[in-house]
Amino acid sequence: MDLERILQEVTEAVKATGAFIARERKVFSEKDILAKDTNDLVSYVDKQAEQQLIEKLGKIFPAAGFIAEESSPVANTGEFNWIIDPLDGTTNFIHNIPAYAVSVALASKTEILLGAVYNIPQNELFYTHRNGKAYMNGKEISVSKSTKLSDCLIATGFPVKNFDRLQGFQNATEYFMRNTRGIRRMGAAAVDLCYVACGRFDAFFEYNLNAWDVAAGALIIKQAGGTISDFSGRENYLFGKEMVASNKNVNAAFLQVVSAAFDVKKP
Repeated sequence: MDLERILQEVTEAVKATGAFIARERKVFSEKDILAKDTNDLVSYVDKQAEQQLIEKLGKIFPAAGFIAEESSPVANTGEFNWIIDPLDGTTNFIHNIPAYAVSVALASKTEILLGAVYNIPQNELFYTHRNGKAYMNGKEISVSKSTKLSDCLIATGFPVKNFDRLQGFQNATEYFMRNTRGIRRMGAAAVDLCYVACGRFDAFFEYNLNAWDVAAGALIIKQAGGTISDFSGRENYLFGKEMVASNKNVNAAFLQVVSAAFDVKKP
């Protein structure tokens, strides 16, 4: 499989879809919202962007199925799958807050093969494949070199509709408020992960995530020298609904805080 060629075509598709989203943002209004829940919104832009991606990606690698937020929120059992979020950060998009992205990954049954995330308002395209380095707009990126949590800036996402683990989340955020440089909540997990990959954030944690939120960003972090796991330190982060990500220097300390806060037993 020529991952370099496929990735090039994927980045073109992602940018084209991002251009559509940017155009629609100029004419978008409240009447165009199709609410899922009070704090989990969707619009015609999400749906049309996803259809555009499905059409484009289907031509690039027809053998792959799709795991997509708006049209097929169940894991496809094929050997290869596109894992796509057409508009990560829909609420930001609706409120014209400049942090929303298109996220696309290609995965086999055992690993993520390539990923691309286009942070539309900032015109930042992050991308990589499993055999290559991670890039943003053609420049190689790497995770931060921080060695102490006290020097770290932490990213997270607030619970949206699943509050079963809210106490654990509050435990973790209180620790990081008191013992790091601070916490940021961008409202788009794909953007958070790419910001870890390029060293803007040092670490990230969140629960109730979906595969389309994290697939591309997870590989970008790995290829940028970072580390990814679930809250127990295992590899069940793609479909396990939880993730920690950081540079390798602070991973052990960061993971220890998160796992203790959520009362998760490490292996």
